Amino acid sequence: MNEIEDSRRNWMSVLAQAPAEELVELAEPFLAGAGFTTVRAPQIGLAQVRARMGGTGSRFNLGDVTITRCVVQSAAGHYGHAYIRGRNKPHALRAAQLDALLQEKALRGGIEQQVVAPLRRMQEQKQRQRADETAATRVNFFTLVRGED
Repeated sequence: MNEIEDSRRNWMSVLAQAPAEELVELAEPFLAGAGFTTVRAPQIGLAQVRARMGGTGSRFNLGDVTITRCVVQSAAGHYGHAYIRGRNKPHALRAAQLDALLQEKALRGGIEQQVVAPLRRMQEQKQRQRADETAATRVNFFTLVRGED
């Protein structure tokens, strides 16, 4: 896999998992003057989630999850895609638009610094907070050996 594909995978993950309000607010300066053609308007649907017992066992169908998807094309001809868990059409639209703009080298640095990096930091902080809350409830069990056989 090349560098741009790896970078794109990372920014698409951040955009998809970002809180919608923050994404829309941070993206607005970049999207205000940009022109887009809607290839696939935001649509709400279902996707089936698969899991493995214990993480390594046979796969089974866990259930369905609601998703919103969108595809746009920028004025420069780049296609932006977004798949968002939940029912949030503005979030999916903004994420697809940012994906299209991030594919342009001239815009990538600014968008990564002012949109993607702050969203990534927020997500990492939330993960650390969740890990700290979980660690606070950890119970360590140990066994004492009594001298009897």
